[in-house]
Amino acid sequence: MLKAYFLGLALLCTAPLLAQVEPSATGGVSASDDDSQMMVPPPLSGRAYPVAVGSEARSNYLSGGLVFTTAHNDNVLTGQNLAPVSDETYAIEPTIMLERKIPRQMETFSYSAGFTFYQKLSVLNAVNQNAAVDYEYRLTRHATVEVQDSFSQNSNAFNSANPFVVGGVSGSPDAPNNPVIAPFASQIFNATSGRIGYQFSRSAMVGASGSYSLLHYGDGTQYSGLFNSDSKSGSGFLNRRLGGQQYIGLIYQYSNTQTHPVETFTTTHTIFGFYTIYVKRVLSFSVVGGPQHFDSTQVNAPPATNWTPAISGSMGLQGRRTSLSANYSRVVSGGGGLLGAYHSNNAGLSARWLIAKNWDAGVSGEYSIYKSVSPVPTAFNQGGHTISGTASVQHLIGEHFNIQGGYSRLHQNYSGIAEVFRAPDSNREFISVSYQFSRPLGR
Repeated sequence: MLKAYFLGLALLCTAPLLAQVEPSATGGVSASDDDSQMMVPPPLSGRAYPVAVGSEARSNYLSGGLVFTTAHNDNVLTGQNLAPVSDETYAIEPTIMLERKIPRQMETFSYSAGFTFYQKLSVLNAVNQNAAVDYEYRLTRHATVEVQDSFSQNSNAFNSANPFVVGGVSGSPDAPNNPVIAPFASQIFNATSGRIGYQFSRSAMVGASGSYSLLHYGDGTQYSGLFNSDSKSGSGFLNRRLGGQQYIGLIYQYSNTQTHPVETFTTTHTIFGFYTIYVKRVLSFSVVGGPQHFDSTQVNAPPATNWTPAISGSMGLQGRRTSLSANYSRVVSGGGGLLGAYHSNNAGLSARWLIAKNWDAGVSGEYSIYKSVSPVPTAFNQGGHTISGTASVQHLIGEHFNIQGGYSRLHQNYSGIAEVFRAPDSNREFISVSYQFSRPLGR
């Protein structure tokens, strides 16, 4: 019944939703410059803060290309090995992207699919896929339908050819969906969401949203201690605009996460208050906080249930030459490869600079620490922490070619995942060369 409920809620996006949207640098959305239409602040929008700089920030284009990446990894975490194993990888990925914005609708679609080959450990050769869809249609001046979906197969920020393609950090108070990074394990992640709402006055709106996500691993022999998970969530909100560009409101959030084949169930109910201020159109700050109740059960362990404070904060800046976003959250969450429920502290940062006309640089980083809420932790749910970061430089060569070089580092410590516990560090140096084309739409 719950699956049917959340699927139905997503489909209800065919009903009126408040006019959300042109994505702004702040992660919020606004239908137009008409101040009668409210912004949807980052804690409500469900979007990541954008990272585009310079000419990348455009719409009404069809673009595509081909990316070739070679990388060296000093630790490919190959399961049964007692010591780190280094290897070289080669990846080739065709890409396509559509971005179109007209007065009543906005649509974004991106897809890439290719292969990654390992020079020594061919058993790890994999198919990579990434897809994202974001569609909005404004039915009336204050009514918009919105659906979002993202899919990835064997791809994450650590092994991506361009780690900044997926966007910046999020302003949502949720915990990340995949705290454990398993860059060399077969895995599939998919998340679908829909939003519905109504702006009932010049400075007030209400709304609701629903989402469903799954994280499934393939060959269980690659990483012992990682578990599949399915998550469902729903929320309702009240958003009020104060004078100028300040917003306050309330969010009620429900989530349910189940792991398998070892079954654990985690349910949370959270009431958040939030405040967002847009210092300028390109800069915003948000704070979120409130009480959270969690209930977690698993086989052969006593249940865990309690109240705990939940907090979150984020900021976003997008100028002509610089984009910067950062967030922090402290909540109870489940899934993401781990067994049971955890007190989580998460922080993220993403920044890009347009150094010169054809040069840009970027950095990103994440920190997560997870502590089990179970009164009797087992070998598989003791938690751990993740620290990851990437730095890169990109140079545009002519109209269609660019070259990018970068370095990524990953450090993890989870005692319940043997492969990670034995070899917690991984370093990756990569170079990618890409060909790209773009065509304007409707011109």
